[in-house]
Amino acid sequence: MKEQNKLEVYNSMPVSQAVVRNAIPAMAAMLMTLIYNLADTFFIGQTHNAFQLAAVSLASPVFLIFMSVGMIFGIGGTSAISRAMGERRKDHAKKISSFCMWSCVVVGIIMSCLSLLFMDNILALVGASADTWDFAKDYLTIVSFGGVFVLITNCFSNILRAEGQATKAMLGQIIGNLLNVILDPVMILGFGWDIKGAAIATLIGNFAATLYYVLYFIKGRSMLSIHIKDFSYKDKICSSVLAIGIPASLASLLMSVSHIILNGIMAGYDDMAVAGAGVAMKVTMISGMLTIGIGQGVQPLLGFCVGAKNWKRYNKLLKFSLLFAFAVSFVMTALCYLFTNQIVSAFITDVNAFDYAVSFARILLTTSIFFGIFYVLTNAIQAMGAVIPALIINLSRQGIIYIPALYILNIFASASILMFAQPIADILSICLAAVLYISTYKKLSRQNTALLKG
Repeated sequence: MKEQNKLEVYNSMPVSQAVVRNAIPAMAAMLMTLIYNLADTFFIGQTHNAFQLAAVSLASPVFLIFMSVGMIFGIGGTSAISRAMGERRKDHAKKISSFCMWSCVVVGIIMSCLSLLFMDNILALVGASADTWDFAKDYLTIVSFGGVFVLITNCFSNILRAEGQATKAMLGQIIGNLLNVILDPVMILGFGWDIKGAAIATLIGNFAATLYYVLYFIKGRSMLSIHIKDFSYKDKICSSVLAIGIPASLASLLMSVSHIILNGIMAGYDDMAVAGAGVAMKVTMISGMLTIGIGQGVQPLLGFCVGAKNWKRYNKLLKFSLLFAFAVSFVMTALCYLFTNQIVSAFITDVNAFDYAVSFARILLTTSIFFGIFYVLTNAIQAMGAVIPALIINLSRQGIIYIPALYILNIFASASILMFAQPIADILSICLAAVLYISTYKKLSRQNTALLKG
């Protein structure tokens, strides 16, 4: 028996209750993703081979590209489906969901083949040295075989939230990531497979998450569909998904590109600087992942209000979400700053790499207090279906602001100064997000007023 659209249930709840109940599962899922990311770094660090740790830092941006493409269909599909639900177009929502599923399958196969065919070119591009080349190649080769699973997992961990199933969306991520965390020590240390073990654990974890989501649909528990008979790209299905999904995924895609550029520049200083930068980003990730979950959790609630044209509730949801996200950012940033040394020491033993990581982490944490505001505003723009503003904001933080900043600061020939490129990009991007949100909201308000008068 199919469950009712829980977004309708959330729409009748008090605002704070609706936000917390929909955001907590998303935050839990992001926390599990964080643990999974940290586990790979932690257990590879236990091999006491800093070159393997550097290789993971080099390979991570490439793996992130697979995740980013999955997010095209996940975030784009979530935005389109939640608005369709608000408009009571449930058959249209099913077609969107099926489109996302089969697009992930086809695109995932293509990406895996290209990754395997051009592996050496990719390794040269990311800046792998003679000491890290074989380690990075082993990791990426194994992970590439699971491209389809990575795309589907990152797609449907978002889409299930579009029908209000935040808890089930969370469970899929937790199953995959928890299995990965359990297998990491077994395969990396127990079997002695080192970095290959980490890659195999990642492959199995993504397969398990994909299996969970597929079984969820097969058992008929969803109002949506992954059946091939419901597949369609017509009636603006393809364009509505890609129009929001591509700008949203560009943030992650550009994060991959910018990390590749950063690693390439850092490699010119020292392989240990590369390892230190990778660990420093993990520390910052601790302060940011929960607020990403808040943004993801509130987006379908906002999207439903946009579709239903319930702007009064929309504003209440947004205000509470901004306050909630800022509070979480403040607490997590404070904890990470106070315990930077202890966190870094859990991942790295090389003295030079440790010093780099601590210094870099404290630089990156200077602006992480504002992550919550940025992610809520970004998701609010996506929920409104605002294509151009969503494109601009997702190009900004890790792209048109951050990448030029890297090259400009590299003039000073200092690894520490180079790391300030991210805080600079953070501050400018938050200001840009606020301006774009205000202008987008005013434009929609004028359009709705005009329709009511008409």
